[in-house]
Amino acid sequence: MTESELIGKVHSAVYHQCQQRGYAAPVDVLIDVGVLPKQKYEDWRNGKVPYLEQACICNLKKLSFIMSQIRKYAMKSGLKPSYCYYKQWGTKKKSGQGRKPVIPLRFSKSGKEDIERAYATHFVDVKQIKQIKQDKEASQDRAESPEDKLNREREDL
Repeated sequence: MTESELIGKVHSAVYHQCQQRGYAAPVDVLIDVGVLPKQKYEDWRNGKVPYLEQACICNLKKLSFIMSQIRKYAMKSGLKPSYCYYKQWGTKKKSGQGRKPVIPLRFSKSGKEDIERAYATHFVDVKQIKQIKQDKEASQDRAESPEDKLNREREDL
């Protein structure tokens, strides 16, 4: 795949994620672009792979390029960066103990803070989030029976 084809795939993946759910996550872009197989992603989330970069099927140079393209597209599109804490799935609670242990996930072999933060930063399309919420409320209003609407209006008085 040429560099320009990869740029197109990355930008398209970010755009479509923002359209569908109002934000784009680097790990999902990596899956959409084809450098992170879904099964390997799930293995990483379940703690079977020590860090995400090991699960990717490309070299670090290409991975770094993809990450920089995600950030460039986000800046160009006015997306808001939002840090997301990634923790391991499937940790079992031991009987007789309170809460499940929270196991943070690693993205890179080096574990450097700036690299970890880059992978964990989602990019939010604030306008799209508002539109998705409005659409959801409108569909709930349409699904509501006339009696329910009347009761809700009475409660608001």
